[in-house]
Amino acid sequence: MIAADTSTWVAYLGGATENDAELLDQALSDKQVVMAPVVLAELLSDPKLPSQVADVLAGLPLIEITAGYWQRAGMLRARVLARGRRARLGDALIAQSCIDEDVRLLTRDHDFRALETAAGIVLLIDY
Repeated sequence: MIAADTSTWVAYLGGATENDAELLDQALSDKQVVMAPVVLAELLSDPKLPSQVADVLAGLPLIEITAGYWQRAGMLRARVLARGRRARLGDALIAQSCIDEDVRLLTRDHDFRALETAAGIVLLIDY
C-alpha cells in the first residue's frame, strides 16, 4: 500500500507523466492506494475540484487516526525543528499517518526529506 502527498495528487490530476504520477496511476489500478486524511482535506479544499473527482478521492480507503496520533505528530515535528530543519504542520501530520500504518509516501515535496530522516518514513521516489 502507498499514500500520495498532495503535491503528487495535484500533478497526477493535472495530467503529469513524471515518475510519481505513473506510480500513483499504477497503484490506483492495482487498488493499492490509501488516503492520508490531511491530504484528502487539502485536495477537497480546492473550490475548482470537479465533484466527480472529489467523489473518487473521498471513496479511497482512508488511513485511520489512532489513539496518540496528535501527540506522535507533535513529537515528530519537534524532532525535526530541533535539528533546525523546516517541518510544516500539515507535512508532519501526513508523515505520522503513514508512519502509523507503515505506508510508503509518494511525494514530490522536498520538505519531507527532513521528516524521513527524523522518523524513518519511507519515500517512494527521489527528487
